[in-house]
Amino acid sequence: MSLKEPIKSTVNPITIAHSPDADDIFMYYAIKFGWVTTPVPFKNLALDIETLNEAALEGEYEVSAISFALYPKIREDFALLRTAVSFGEGYGPKLIKPKGKKLRKNFKVALSGRHTTNAMLFRIAYPDARITYKNFLEIEDAVLSGEVDAGVLIHESILDFDERLEVEREIWDIWRELAKKELPLPLGGMALRRSIPLTRAIEIEEALIKAVDVANSHRGVLAKMLLERNLVRIDAPTLEKYLDLYANDRSVTMDEEQMEALDTLFRIGYEHRFYECPIEAEEFMIPHEYMEARFS
Repeated sequence: MSLKEPIKSTVNPITIAHSPDADDIFMYYAIKFGWVTTPVPFKNLALDIETLNEAALEGEYEVSAISFALYPKIREDFALLRTAVSFGEGYGPKLIKPKGKKLRKNFKVALSGRHTTNAMLFRIAYPDARITYKNFLEIEDAVLSGEVDAGVLIHESILDFDERLEVEREIWDIWRELAKKELPLPLGGMALRRSIPLTRAIEIEEALIKAVDVANSHRGVLAKMLLERNLVRIDAPTLEKYLDLYANDRSVTMDEEQMEALDTLFRIGYEHRFYECPIEAEEFMIPHEYMEARFS
């Protein structure tokens, strides 16, 4: 498979903002390498997830990765996409602390952002904890230095952290207790600005679905290219393990079980007063049936 030269166009490009973690890089780069045709030129931007959440609140980018827990707060301005999703299935972010340390009720903890899914679930489970927010890359060092008593690790950090640390609790376990059912843990997805015309929005989502599918289908080749170009922060074995967790067959298009899990997350958030009203995910997704009706 050879790389293609970018197509020159006078059309303004669409910004696809995603996080710099390995699964987002992996799912987008089938487009970056020219393996997937897009309806308009795309340009990508990699920023940490809480920066993207804050930007989505301001409507900054046309298409952006977000934490699922944020979505009800931006539902009026963004549609929820079905693709490039990350769910935990028996795993997820981890609350870590120094080995042997006993945490008090009001322990100080570092979280990766106010609007992240793990932050919402953590705050429900530990209402008395004293929270500070940090870039996810700084959390492990903050715990090791004693700046905080504990921290919640996300992304690749869950696979390889300092041996002086131990897991106090899995966010997965908090989720399972709150959901009261064995459902995958909704972590992150993509949102598209509603100001984009519907037909173009459908084309953009279809291109992204194709990109994730192509990336997954050519996983070995794409992973090798990412490693050779130093586009990911981890080594080959860790990348393979991480993609098994967060960029797999179930990342291509949300299925019914994932939709149920997302609705459950939104219900939990509403019941604990994080949202002003309950919502169901399906009502806020792009209606692909519009194209069939329009051209039938």
